Amino acid sequence: MTREVLPPGVAIVSDSPLQRRRLQDAVGKFGLDSRFTGDPDRLLAQPAIPDVELWLVTLEDEADHPTLFDFLLENTEAPILFGVDEAPAPGTTEAFRWERRLLDKLEQQLGELEQLDSATTLEALDHPEEPVTRRERPAWIPAGKTDEPAEEIWILGASLGGPAAVKTFLDNLPPGLPVGFVYAQHIDGHFTEVLTRVLGRHADYSLRRAETGYRVRNGDVVLLPVENEWYLDDSGRLQEKATPWPGPYGPSIDQVLLNVADHYRDRCHAILFSGMGNDGAIAAPLLHAYGSRIWVQNSESCGNSSMPDSIRATGCTSFVGDPAQLARKLTQTLEEACLLKRKQDRDSA
Repeated sequence: MTREVLPPGVAIVSDSPLQRRRLQDAVGKFGLDSRFTGDPDRLLAQPAIPDVELWLVTLEDEADHPTLFDFLLENTEAPILFGVDEAPAPGTTEAFRWERRLLDKLEQQLGELEQLDSATTLEALDHPEEPVTRRERPAWIPAGKTDEPAEEIWILGASLGGPAAVKTFLDNLPPGLPVGFVYAQHIDGHFTEVLTRVLGRHADYSLRRAETGYRVRNGDVVLLPVENEWYLDDSGRLQEKATPWPGPYGPSIDQVLLNVADHYRDRCHAILFSGMGNDGAIAAPLLHAYGSRIWVQNSESCGNSSMPDSIRATGCTSFVGDPAQLARKLTQTLEEACLLKRKQDRDSA
């Protein structure tokens, strides 16, 4: 029998109910188990001290609880993280930056926290004999020329559970759509080849790794490497920096959004799929301000919904659905845009 591996446990001690709630929500996003949440008096009244890997202690006035610190130092060997900053209002950029700072402190004590898809889960997606139902491209959408750079880019961002969601999304797209995709997937770098092989079997949208100097073409799904940061130069060609992605994980979805939108502006859009944490939540409102569309996978269909839920909390998302619904929405959106352009061209003739 395989023994279940429990997530690291934390105890949250604060004399502010609001701070306790926001800390509990934040550590849940990072996959931690809040085994105790309460004020100092409640902790001191416990018949046994909670068994946890880390203590988070934040007090409005330490002088009001003179015995708390001695109690903890005498009764637990787990590290104690004192004085976490007050949490800003949820859904704000300041709140997401606060969560990132908290994550950094947590990982200094507990090690890397984000769960990623394993080679086993990726291999399970590989069914070359499984027939894919081909969707018909609506007649009003002209076929995108695969030898031409894409005029419109959609960024696909994901973490845990993302490969399965992205595969379903691509499987439900009709062939020949006049768009290109940039795929930012949190993944162990050792499994990139497996991911490329599994998703690269798709007949209509070919997954390929980023190459220096390459321009994303119609029908491409360009996978960004996890090691160093990539961006688009003035001509729209992919370029690699000599420095790692900023933030705790690569590729940084926030940075991908910023780097691609810096060139494409309102012709850059994003769909954020399953994943832990809040990557993408800081940059998504900036893209929204350009006029970009920001869509997310719904909670019910996610392996882990923390990332799309965080982006949804910004208030900048315009569509929420499962991967198949997201594919149909993209097709519908492109069809409506083509019909509108056709009408405008006719009216101006």
